[in-house]
Amino acid sequence: MELLVILSACKTASAKRVTAVIPLFPYSRQPDIPYTKKGAPLVSKPKKEYTFDSVPNTPRSLSKDPTFERLPAKSAPNPLEASPSSRIPRIPLKITNENEENNDNPGTINSGYKQWVAQCGTLVANLLTTAGADHIITMDLHDPQFQGFFDIPVDNLYSKPILQHYITSRIPNYKDCVMVSPDAGGAKRATAIADALRMPFALIHKERRLHQPVSTPPAVTGEACAYPMSHNSPSDLSVNLEKKLKYATTMLVGDVKGKECILVDDLVDTSYTITRAAKLLKAQGATKVYALITHAIFSGDAINRVKASAIDRIVVTNSVPQDEHVKLLGDKLEVLDVSRVFGEAIRRIHNGESVSMLFDHGWP
Repeated sequence: MELLVILSACKTASAKRVTAVIPLFPYSRQPDIPYTKKGAPLVSKPKKEYTFDSVPNTPRSLSKDPTFERLPAKSAPNPLEASPSSRIPRIPLKITNENEENNDNPGTINSGYKQWVAQCGTLVANLLTTAGADHIITMDLHDPQFQGFFDIPVDNLYSKPILQHYITSRIPNYKDCVMVSPDAGGAKRATAIADALRMPFALIHKERRLHQPVSTPPAVTGEACAYPMSHNSPSDLSVNLEKKLKYATTMLVGDVKGKECILVDDLVDTSYTITRAAKLLKAQGATKVYALITHAIFSGDAINRVKASAIDRIVVTNSVPQDEHVKLLGDKLEVLDVSRVFGEAIRRIHNGESVSMLFDHGWP
């Protein structure tokens, strides 16, 4: 709102042209904290210990679930005649895991799909344009398609040259390290740096499969099973619900054993993804884990999660103020300055010069 008021004030003062410099584009992503019946919490609940294990809210049908009891067809109430409070919900249901974070009633039946959440990128773009912005300068948009939401020019600067300069100057034997993307969405960003520095690349992929505890192979029977049968899945369907609903969520594509790893991501908010990725890399034999982040927001208990994580060093830019984070994380956090990149971009735009040089060569 302060930015919108300033833009309006400049236009009211007959400014010929107003350029908004926004290092972190607001509302570029939605929170991935598990939803509760009251909505998505602003901060996650603090914990004494962090396991860094995720429990995805994956919907599944309960038609074959032996733990789900359906009402008989004759005794089922008519949804149209029943009162609003007693009507049967028409959305698919799932039984939530007892270990699911931010769940008010663990083990209860809840909606299998996340609630509708407004995607605010278009709204923010329209607000900035209406307030009077003629040009936008930002860095590492969470999704490059956000540029298409504006009717005005948008310069999306990249932190890639700054991160490359840090890798080549501060990480010894960097060519023996492995560049890792913590999720499939950031694979293009990580591979661009890996190709430029001729480094090997690995990818962490999030699986969403039902995981069963290890046990003896089941006997093959002719009865249909409600869960996928595998070599380690029990044939006894009476195992408790807690064991049935554990998920194996991440898998590593690539070899990191005995090597140092560099995680690259554009934005860290709750730090769930980056800390789980670091834990997986250490479990696969990585000797050291660096995390290179463009926008480090660290909301909620993200700082405590990073402290307890397997990340050895986290490197961020000052696109978001990091003074408080440096005090809390100490030597584990290193901050890179992006002011020269924005300063050169502002100078070139003001003088009508090309900004493409910053995309290719940067201004480290």
